[in-house]
Amino acid sequence: MRIGIDLRCLEEEKISGVGEYALELVRNLLEIDEKNEYVIFSNSYKQKSRNFNFFEKYPNAKLKRSRWPNKLLNFFLWYFGWPKLDRLIEGTDIFFAPNINFLAVSSPRTKSTPNIVCIRKLSNKFQNNDLVRGKNCELITTFHDLSFERFPEFFTRKTCLWHYYFVNPRRIAQKSERIIAVSESTKKDLKEIYKINSGKIGVVYHGVSGDFRIIDRNDPKLLEAQKKYKLPYKFILYLGNIEPRKNITSVIKAYKNLLRNNPKLEKYKLVLAGNINPLCRDIMDKKKENIAICGYIKREDRPYIFNLASLFVYPSHFEGFGLPVLEAMACGTPVIASNNSSLSEVVGNTAILVSPHRPDEIAEAMEAILTDEKLRSKLKEKGLKQAQKFNWKKCAASTLKIIEEIHENRH
Repeated sequence: MRIGIDLRCLEEEKISGVGEYALELVRNLLEIDEKNEYVIFSNSYKQKSRNFNFFEKYPNAKLKRSRWPNKLLNFFLWYFGWPKLDRLIEGTDIFFAPNINFLAVSSPRTKSTPNIVCIRKLSNKFQNNDLVRGKNCELITTFHDLSFERFPEFFTRKTCLWHYYFVNPRRIAQKSERIIAVSESTKKDLKEIYKINSGKIGVVYHGVSGDFRIIDRNDPKLLEAQKKYKLPYKFILYLGNIEPRKNITSVIKAYKNLLRNNPKLEKYKLVLAGNINPLCRDIMDKKKENIAICGYIKREDRPYIFNLASLFVYPSHFEGFGLPVLEAMACGTPVIASNNSSLSEVVGNTAILVSPHRPDEIAEAMEAILTDEKLRSKLKEKGLKQAQKFNWKKCAASTLKIIEEIHENRH
């Protein structure tokens, strides 16, 4: 079987949780599967990303990377439904998209475009490759969340327009032969909002990488990470994108309540780490209020940052999965998370769950963890056990099973 995988999300220098999922999933797919052929599609005009280097050691995988300007390629895919990505990489039986993106494959659900001949003349490269194989290709897509449907107020008008009108996730869901949801919460949303049949959706949880672990306190890399990001000696950590959906405002309010209720805890600073969304630029002013903002944390540094933190707080309004919570638990860091969406599903009873709308409740949870050693130890132990239930090899095996089922049903 020839499997195509869309990894355009790895062209970004600073990959997000979706990129982390795609990278770890494909790595582990190639580790466990030697019999199928994998063709990776990506596109970048500049081609600077080094996230694809790991393919070299797998003989059954090859990379097909085009160099079109992304805006031009996206326009063609959106308006003309062309080029068919499976044919662009010389034909595949299954095309897997690990995230929502501009997509077009040779599906029996896809009608041909009348103006396709005119468009093909624009590129001999596309013209030659797009005609290699004419058979149909089944599309499998991973949906991480429908936050833009549940909470459109947390996104700019431009982002909402991008999702609803251009990318059109609803249409992608309808055209996909099978959908992978990263949680039962996301599966429920797909059924309720997009009216997708339950039998079409398979739930496959994320994993957590082995380097997210308890690190010896004498490891010199801990101090190096602390100096690199100018972190305080003791701190409460939030790590993730800094955007309205993540409820950073309540984190800050909770921290202020914590210091007001117990001034002795002033030795614990608040650290906000992650890419800052334009809608949250005003948070930069909080630097004056005993709050450190250290920006994007590189992937290789994150395990050290989690190990340095006294606790991890993640009171998001909505999550499709919540990978940072799992990574924190794997590092033995006590966790405070929201009691909504997928978070309660992922952490179970191994973290303190709070209402994201109640900063006072978040503050109480912070104080309890920082002042109660027995509670800290209990959360650490339970969190470690919970994190062990999630691994990328299991995620890859479940994904491969879905791919093989689709292929078998075609023959």
